[in-house]
This record gives sequence, structure tokens and C-alpha cells, in this order.
Amino acid sequence: MLFYDFEVFAFDWLVVIMDTDQKKETVIVNNVEQLQKMYDDHINDIWVGFNNRHYDQYILKGILCGFDAKRINDFIIVKGNPGWKFSSMFNELPLINYDVMLNTDRGLKSFEGFMGNDIRESQVPFDIDRKLTDKEIQETIFYCRHDVQQTMKVFMKRIDEFNTMIYFIKHFKLPLAALSKTKAQLAAEILGGNRKGQMFDDEFDFPILDCLELKKYRHIADWYKAPENHDYEKSQKDVMVAGVPHTYSWGGGHGAIPQYHAKGDFLIIDVTAYYPSLQKKYHFGYRVMDNPENFEFIHDSNIEFKRKGDKKARLPFKIMDNAISGQMKQRSSALFDPMSNNSICVNGQLLLLDLVEHLEPVIEQLVQNNTDGIVVKLKDYDRDFDIIDGIVADWERRTGMRMDFETFFGEIFQKDVNNYMLIDRETGAMKVKGAYIKKLSDLDYDLPILNKALVDYMVNGIPIEQTVNQCDDLKEFQLVAKISNKYSCILHGEKPIKEKCIRVFASKNNADQGVKKVSIRTGKPEKISNSPEHCFIWNDEVNGVKVPSKLDKQWYIRMAQKRLNDFGVV
Repeated sequence: MLFYDFEVFAFDWLVVIMDTDQKKETVIVNNVEQLQKMYDDHINDIWVGFNNRHYDQYILKGILCGFDAKRINDFIIVKGNPGWKFSSMFNELPLINYDVMLNTDRGLKSFEGFMGNDIRESQVPFDIDRKLTDKEIQETIFYCRHDVQQTMKVFMKRIDEFNTMIYFIKHFKLPLAALSKTKAQLAAEILGGNRKGQMFDDEFDFPILDCLELKKYRHIADWYKAPENHDYEKSQKDVMVAGVPHTYSWGGGHGAIPQYHAKGDFLIIDVTAYYPSLQKKYHFGYRVMDNPENFEFIHDSNIEFKRKGDKKARLPFKIMDNAISGQMKQRSSALFDPMSNNSICVNGQLLLLDLVEHLEPVIEQLVQNNTDGIVVKLKDYDRDFDIIDGIVADWERRTGMRMDFETFFGEIFQKDVNNYMLIDRETGAMKVKGAYIKKLSDLDYDLPILNKALVDYMVNGIPIEQTVNQCDDLKEFQLVAKISNKYSCILHGEKPIKEKCIRVFASKNNADQGVKKVSIRTGKPEKISNSPEHCFIWNDEVNGVKVPSKLDKQWYIRMAQKRLNDFGVV
């Protein structure tokens, strides 16, 4: 397996390649013959990079085809074109190319920042209009090597994604070159996506399932069938369901009591693998699959291993099952089928609405309703659970879906439908959802002290001030901010800085100004989200660094208190 990264300038290019099998590094600078030999020697190996699906593989192929690397770079980066459009000759160079990057990522530098690593940029500008000096070449190699090493770290932390691809490639006897595909593309190939969806003209001719039993809230279902509402920009807002304001749109329905904090007996009632289950039960999307039996194998295996509690065996099936469900609304997918997608989204939310309607007379309070499950507060658990269980069982018989129950005797903190914590005070079990209180990871470590302070308060009643003031690890206070290609630069005060990704900390020093990002479209600066009014930047490695005296802990206390207030705690 080879990890690689290219750097391209007007008159120079270089690549750092690390061979994990041979434990060997190769650096190639402007040497086509050496690159050709490296390619020939490793044509059957896996080439791994970060964003190499969209960039590095085309630089590699372009150089080997005799093209100027800078032309290809500008075609992709400056003009925004997909690399494969540059030349059909690229198709003649096979490459087993695996991309560590997922489509939700903000970039490799963000991950380096989250991990506490050095995120300083090279001093060598990419727009330099001359040959690089030897010193500039060596500096560029240093930073390129660093990025390859960081890519290797991200790969290991995402090894489950890679293993999922390998598992299904082997199971369905596909060529190893299928690793170059995204999970969505691989799913489409496994299912035999036939692109027939491009031929259909029935986007809004979706059925309302016969098993639906709505009376009180039937008007919500009727809205979807009215031709004047067949517009994805339209939605039903502030619809009261069981005393809770809801929004019903074409993408899904949801509702929650905002800023809700309560004690009592709660039930989480979730539909098991809801959208894939609907897809299998009612054959939604089967018309664009030549091999629907492969979908059923993946989905059934996901459910089987979930029931057995075998997380390790389940993982590849869970990942692939989830990758399949979103393909019907992607025009570029071979599984594109908007009518089937509407069938799942509309009926999915209506069937949950059906369940809420039947439970409403029994429960004390609907706490929230979101996509694949509901949270309810019970009046009397011992008296009401069997009644609720019977209502759910009847719903399962009618719909063909299966439910999972979780019971919590304790307390709930809820900001909105996407942010809540349920705590069972008898067992200590917790259910957490949302950015404010989620468990952080090495690849998602932004303002961690705020998450810790909120969880400490909610679970153990520890004051916000105590958690923040007792922490002496600078990394826990980091805000990692990276600008997209919609912005030209970051300003620290009025001074532009060369980095596109920075690590920010609140400062007691009023001379330390705030950070803004400059819009390419308007040329105007905008405040970077969640950033302090006064801050200092620390782009060196931060792991093991102690809190300096100028860190403004009061800013973090105020931020944590504000977030706690958002959960209904005053």
C-alpha cells in the first residue's frame, strides 16, 4: 500500500510516496522517468491519499501522459473542473486509488488541527512564478511529507471504511480497482444500478401506503398529494402534533419541545434501519436495480447482526446499508429514482405520525419526533408500558417495520430535535445526540471543553466554572477553523494570514483582535463562527501544552453557560 501526495507549482512538481509494506519513502522532484518506474513497479498496489480521487491521481496520470502538471492543477483547482475531463488518455492508465476523504470532510488540515498537530503552512507560495530554489524544494518536501503522514493517521482512524469496501469487493468478486469508487458508487454497482430513473417522469406519483391509519392528522398526508405542493421548496411549518410544533417537508418530518428539561420516565422508540426497511418491504427503488437480491442480502445481514449484538460483524453491512438509502435522490447515481425516494421519505414520516396519533392518548408528553423514531414521557411506567407496547406491536404488524425500545428512568436535557441527552439515574446509561454534547474523537475535536463542561453538569451536577477552571490542557480549549474556497483569506484583526486553517483561543489581552474570513464574492470580511472577540492563534503542535496565563477561561464559561441555557437549564 502506497500513501502519496503531490505538490504542483508553475515550473516544478514533486510527490512524496510512502510504501507501508516496504517501510520506505520515495521523493520524486520533476523526474518523469522515476515516476514512471514507480508507477510500473506498483501498478497492482493500492495508492492512498486525501482528496486524491479528485486531484492527485490526475496529476500522476497527467505527468505520465506527458501533460504539464500546472495545466492540470489549474484545470481542477482554478477552473473547478473534474479531473477526468482533462483527457481521455487518463482512462488508459489503470490505478487502484483509495481516497481517505469523505464528502462531509472540511479538509486534511482540519483533521490535523483536531489531532493537535502542527497546521502551519509552508512558506513557499503556490503562485510563485519561477523555478523553486533548492531550499524551497526542501521546505515543500517537508510539508508534503507531513501531509502524507497525517493522511496515514486519518486512514488508520477510519480503517472501518476501508475494510467495508474490501469486504464487499471480495464478497461480490469485484476487481480491486473498485476501491477507486465511492461507497455510493460501489453500492450502485453491487445492486446493478441501471440508470432507468433518468427515463421516468413520475416523480410525484408516489403512493400513500394502505396500511396508514390517520384520522386526526390526515390533513398532513393529504398535503403531499395536492399538486400545488409538488415543490421541494414548500413545507408544512408549525403544525401542532401532540402539542409539539412540527415541520413536514419533502425531506422528512420532525418536531421537538425546544429548551426542554424534565425528570420522569422516558421511552425512545426507534424503527430499526427505517428507510432501508421501507425500501425492502415495499420494493421502493427496485425498478432501478438489476440485482435487488444483493440489497436484500446487505440489509438482512445488517438486521441479523444487530439482533445478535455482533457489532463487529454488523459494521460493514450497516455502513453499506446506509450508503444505499440516499442514492435514489442523487441524479448522478445509477440508482437515481426520485419517485421511490419520495415514497420512502413521505411514507416514512407519515407512518411515524400514525404511531404518534395512536400513542397520544396514552403518553404524558411527546418529547420529540424525528425521521426514524420518537421520544415520549410516560405518565406511569408500570401502568402504561404494556398498553404502549401493544400499540407499537399493532403498528409493526400493519407496517412490516420493527421497533427498538430504550427505557430511561431519569432526566432529559433537550435543546432541539437534533440535540438532547437522556440519562437513566438508576443505571447510569445515557443517550446523547448533537454537536453540543456528543462524544468527541481525534477527528472531531472542536471546543472540547464546552462539551465536557455540559456533560459534567448534566450527568454529575458539576458546575460549569469548576470544569473549565480546573482544566490546564490548552488543546481542550481549541477552536479549529478552516475556510472554504468561497473565501480568499483569514484576517487576524486587519492582517491577512497565509493559513486557510487556524487554531484559535480566547485571549484576555484586548490587543489580540478577532478573526474574520473574507468573501471572494463580496470582498467583505465575516466573523468566523463561534470565534472570540479577542483571540490568539496557535498553529504549532498543541498536544501536551499547558494553558498560558492569557487564555480567557471566562469566555469559555460564558459560552458553556449559554449552551446550557439552550437546553432549558436556567
